[in-house]
Amino acid sequence: MRLLRIALTFVLALAALGGSHVARAQETLRAGPRAPSTAPPVDFITPHITDSDRIDYPCWNGGRLVCEADLRDVFGEHWYLPGTQIDVRPTKHVVMLWIAGVLCAAVLLLTARAHERHSHEVGRPKGFAAGLEAVVLYLRDEVALANVGPHGEKFVPFVLTLFFFVLFANLLGLIPYGSTATGNISVTGTLALITLVVVEAAGMRAQGLGYLNTIFYWNKDLNPAMRIIMFLVMTPVEIVGKLSKPFALAIRLFANMTAGHIVVLAFIALIFSFGALIGVAPLLMAVGIMLLEIFVAFLQAFIFALLAAVFIGLVRQGAH
Repeated sequence: MRLLRIALTFVLALAALGGSHVARAQETLRAGPRAPSTAPPVDFITPHITDSDRIDYPCWNGGRLVCEADLRDVFGEHWYLPGTQIDVRPTKHVVMLWIAGVLCAAVLLLTARAHERHSHEVGRPKGFAAGLEAVVLYLRDEVALANVGPHGEKFVPFVLTLFFFVLFANLLGLIPYGSTATGNISVTGTLALITLVVVEAAGMRAQGLGYLNTIFYWNKDLNPAMRIIMFLVMTPVEIVGKLSKPFALAIRLFANMTAGHIVVLAFIALIFSFGALIGVAPLLMAVGIMLLEIFVAFLQAFIFALLAAVFIGLVRQGAH
C-alpha cells in the first residue's frame, strides 16, 4: 500500500507538470502567428525523456507548479575543451548525474556512520542501516565475489558503486521535476565503456601475456593450415564479442529506462485528451506502470552490476 501511495503521488505530480507544460505550449501557440486550421499537436513527452539546456524546478507560476531555468544562464554558452570545438557544458542530464552522485555519497556515508553508531550502542545496526547492510552484503557475496572469481575482493567496490550510482540515477527520473540521465545513450555508453576498461584491465592483470588469447584465436591443437584459417575467421569474432558486451550494457539500460517513461507519459497524456471521467482508466494504468518502473529502476541497476561482475569473472577465468 505504501508503494501504491508513492506511485499515485508521483503520477499525479507528473500529471500536474504535464498539464503545466501543455498549458504553456498552448499559450505559446496562441501568442504566435495565427495558427492554421489544423494546429500542431502539443508534445510534452519528448521534453521529459531527452536532454536539454533547460531544467524544471518547483515554483508557483500563475497557477502552475513548474518553472524552467536555462542552464546556459548558469554555466555560460560553451565549455570548449582546450584546443578543440568539443563543448562539454553541463546539460540537464549532467546536472542530474551530479545530483545522483551527491545523493548516493550522502546516503551511503550517513548510513555508514549510523551503522557504526548503532553497532557501538546496541551491538548491531538497526533501521535503514540494517536494511542497507543486507543489500551490500548480498551484492558483495552473491553478485561480486560469486562471479568475479578467486581473489575478487578488490572488485567489490566497483560493483557496488555501479549498482548504487545507476540506482540513484534511475530513481531520480521517477520523481517530479526529475529527469532520467540513464535514459540518455551517452550516459549508459560511458558507464559501459568504463566497465569495458575495468574488465579488460582485470584480464590483463590476471592472465598476463595469456590475455592475447582472448583477442587472437590461436588453437595449438589444430594442424598449422587449419590453425591459420581459424585464426583469420575467429579473431574478428572474438573482437566483436568483446565490443558487444559493453554495447549490450548500454542499450539494455537505455532502452528499459526510456520505454517505461514513455508509457507513463502516454497514459498521462490520455487524461488530458479524454477528460476527467474517462481519464480515470489511464490514470490507474499510469499508477500500475509507475509501480513497475520503481521495480525496473532497482532491477536494471542490479543487472548492470551483475553483468559487470560476470564479464570480469569471464576474462579472469583463464588465469585460474
